[in-house]
Amino acid sequence: MSEQQKQARLTQIKRQWEQRRAITRSLGRIKTKIGVYSAKGGVGKTTVAVNLAAYLAKRGHSVGLLDADIDTPNAPQVMGGDARPAMNDGRITPADTFGVKIVSMSFFQQKSDEAIIMRGPMIHNSINQFLQMTDWGDLDYLVVDMPPGTSDSPLTIMQVLTMDGFIVVTTPQSLAALDAKRSINMIRKMNVEVLGIVENYTGDVFGSGAGPGLAEELDLPFLGFIALRPDYRDSSRPTVLASADVEAEYDAIWAAVEPRLAELEAAAEEPAEGTPEAAP
Repeated sequence: MSEQQKQARLTQIKRQWEQRRAITRSLGRIKTKIGVYSAKGGVGKTTVAVNLAAYLAKRGHSVGLLDADIDTPNAPQVMGGDARPAMNDGRITPADTFGVKIVSMSFFQQKSDEAIIMRGPMIHNSINQFLQMTDWGDLDYLVVDMPPGTSDSPLTIMQVLTMDGFIVVTTPQSLAALDAKRSINMIRKMNVEVLGIVENYTGDVFGSGAGPGLAEELDLPFLGFIALRPDYRDSSRPTVLASADVEAEYDAIWAAVEPRLAELEAAAEEPAEGTPEAAP
């Protein structure tokens, strides 16, 4: 390796280290980070992420929502409202909608229907910029609406963000369950916790059962069903804020997720085996 190549490599390492330090500083006041994920597009992952964030805010928590789907961002449209983020001195102050702080690439599009065409490195840089530049403040929970797939975009999130766990979304169809399984395998390869599986769009139209079956196969918690309902036609606000039936579904999901997060937090605080405990 030539001296010039060595210097270029050192410069790259320094830049990456500075990026990570900036991201750590930006996210340092967030207690818990939850990803909502599926390798399959079209399973309602964004709807689940938005409604989970709104549900937690309604319960009195301070909540943020990061729309990490850079090339097809939809979370603000699902959230409803007309708030927009502010830019001050190169920093992003998230939009605040129904008590949820939200950041999305869609806020920065000139037209909502324009195609965002990016190669992998550009998507990686965009995600890093969001993470570095956003002032989230103090949050109890940051819900991350993950991009679909198992390549550059979700990989960047898993490598850069220290996630506390993932909720994986499937629908009753076998193909969706297969891609959810691929998602879970990726999460496990990255040594991150899978909090459990949610089955979306359940009911008379598509049936039900893929979620519990997948959870049993992979020895994971099944968190609950989310039915396909006409309540979702109202796009002015998250449906969990308008429908008692939908809120009850999220009550059940959170009743399964919350103690699991508490277990993981307690385990993280325990000294590693063979490590002496601090003197009293």
